[in-house]
Amino acid sequence: MENKVDIKKINEKIEKESAFIDLLRTEMNKVIVGQKNMIDKLLIGLLAKGHILLEGVPGLAKTLAINTLSKAISGSFSRIQFTPDLLPADVVGTQLYNVKQSKFTVKKGPVFANFVLADEINRAPAKVQSALLEAMQEKQVTIGEETFKLEEPFLVMATQNPIDQEGTYPLPEAQVDRFMLKTVISYPEIDDEKLIMRANLDNSTNKVKPVVTLKKISTAQKLVREVYMDEKIESYILDIIFATRYAEKYNLSSLKPLISFGASPRGSINLALAAKCYAFINRRGFVIPDDVRAVVFDVLQHRIGISYEAEAENMSSVDIITKIVNEIAVP
Repeated sequence: MENKVDIKKINEKIEKESAFIDLLRTEMNKVIVGQKNMIDKLLIGLLAKGHILLEGVPGLAKTLAINTLSKAISGSFSRIQFTPDLLPADVVGTQLYNVKQSKFTVKKGPVFANFVLADEINRAPAKVQSALLEAMQEKQVTIGEETFKLEEPFLVMATQNPIDQEGTYPLPEAQVDRFMLKTVISYPEIDDEKLIMRANLDNSTNKVKPVVTLKKISTAQKLVREVYMDEKIESYILDIIFATRYAEKYNLSSLKPLISFGASPRGSINLALAAKCYAFINRRGFVIPDDVRAVVFDVLQHRIGISYEAEAENMSSVDIITKIVNEIAVP
């Protein structure tokens, strides 16, 4: 009985404290039309202190989305256009020699911002990618002998273009795993595109104003952890993760030759956290199975290795996750 009272209390608290999500969504929808999935995933990444890899053809408002989010939260925003000639110093910063003072001074790079857009991350060589990924993982940057903490909140949204393979350096699996979510952005619906077209032709795009403080976001990031998750939901998450590793134990023997490696423990942690965040942005203080199903593809599609056999059969990691989610019993 006591447990039930607790859940009720948590639910009321979360419902009250998550009211700002509606403000954020309203503000972002002034500029971003018909990309609800992308906005939701950005909010999940922000609340979970995770980072997002967005994949989609050019022109789907990926850059605009993170820029709009930074304006609505009054945070600092920087954009790094990744190119083959980019150097790690162009991302994190460098030491400059000051002749007047006869000493080196530090010039901080664009990674020192609340919201960092790494545009076309697969266009830069591995050395540059790893400089950014270190900042993402450690939340700090070392320039020379000095180490600088990055300001909170810190969200990296990297984009990669799936159609252009010339002059690209694909992210290795271990580095892709650093991204909490990989979200594939699709084209807008015809009615949404009509609105986008009209707004651009009329030049009537709305101005975004700050509606949430950085302090509020920091509080929400702590609160998300308080969202209640039942043991049955925990078991459900672990069953999904373990089915990617030991398919035969879950009545999915046909998947075993298609998976070269399953999701790591980082997958289960992120799936649980993303489900809590999804409950939070839907103004709920407890996780339900639908929350897990809503984020499972974004959390796992880049964490499962598919074999040559799967490629030969034209099976993607999304197809494999679909089969797993359909087979695992929902609590």
